[in-house]
Amino acid sequence: MLNIHLTTFCQFLERDMKFLIDENIPFADDFFADLGTIERFPGRELTPQQLIDADVLLVRSITKVNQALLSAANKLKFVGTATIGEDHIDKPYLATNGVEFSSAPGCNANSVAEYVISSLFVLQERYNFNFAEKTIAIVGVGNIGKAVKSKLDALGIRYLLVDPIREANEYPEGNSPFVSLEQAIAEADIVTLHTPLTLDGQHPTMHLIDESKLSLLKPGAVLINACRGEVIDNHALLEHMQDENNETILVMDVWEGEPNPLPELIPLCDIASAHIAGYSLEGKSRGTEMLYHKVCDLFGLDKTKSLADMLPEAEIATHAISQAPDRVSELKSLVHMVYDVRRDDQLFRELLALKGFDWLRKNYPVRREWSSLQVEIEKKSTKSLDLGKIGFAI
Repeated sequence: MLNIHLTTFCQFLERDMKFLIDENIPFADDFFADLGTIERFPGRELTPQQLIDADVLLVRSITKVNQALLSAANKLKFVGTATIGEDHIDKPYLATNGVEFSSAPGCNANSVAEYVISSLFVLQERYNFNFAEKTIAIVGVGNIGKAVKSKLDALGIRYLLVDPIREANEYPEGNSPFVSLEQAIAEADIVTLHTPLTLDGQHPTMHLIDESKLSLLKPGAVLINACRGEVIDNHALLEHMQDENNETILVMDVWEGEPNPLPELIPLCDIASAHIAGYSLEGKSRGTEMLYHKVCDLFGLDKTKSLADMLPEAEIATHAISQAPDRVSELKSLVHMVYDVRRDDQLFRELLALKGFDWLRKNYPVRREWSSLQVEIEKKSTKSLDLGKIGFAI
């Protein structure tokens, strides 16, 4: 009985906590309002003074959490980032000062994978090729790379995997399914990047794709960057794209120097967007829910909230088809019914100069994942694609 009373008392005390939460983290009020007071902030404008008396800080990737930012933090107990990436967090500093930390691994992996597939359907139509017949190199096979791999498995598309860290850890004696970056770039028709940004270690990814790697791309290859802008040397990329013999097809969601991408590079992209590949409503919201669970665990609070109870019904919630698709090309209408990346490309080109990079992220239109669409199928054949494995609700 004493333990029950102590737990209840502690929960009551912790409900006076102060939360600092990035303004672009969805459903934060729904998850955290019962636990304390909430102050929202623009991700690039947080000041050390705002950290005074704050117990919990929740950020996204544009906020650099380091000693300078936390210099006035006198009560901080937990820092969470509602993202997969952690390169904006000084984790050793947090650990030294007794501040707990968590990211949201895998929260937006499916969203990024759907961005990649949506882009490939656009390029397939534009350049008259069938990407189902191409070889795709997945560079970085963490949460996002594995999500892309899962989509390609469901679609029956050949791929090459590049991840030297996983290869060393999981296959120390050889017989690895992974290949070198150089081999993948030289052999693949499509190269999609999904590495974290790392500056040191045995396999740093800063400028992983430099002039020498760009020179290995096949003529007409597709290069997609949906991880971190600095993974590609953008000045070397600009020179590559400006070469009169260049045939590379470029998709850029992330940029070196955000929020100020190289303006000369934008018109050379077939698809360009403002670091929103992982910005589906589901992807961002999963991150919020994961951090809510971490906060509850840290402070011994009951988990009484669920994302499933908060997500609204999609604008297009159901769609009936007479025959399940047998070929990847037949999926295009379903994919773009839910998310057509051309919307984001158009907004980026029209509004970047007028409104700015961060405005585009803050005011990003609601975007749903394929799972929000219930597909009602009248007939299937033995050759039909499994829409459930691909990601649709069936």
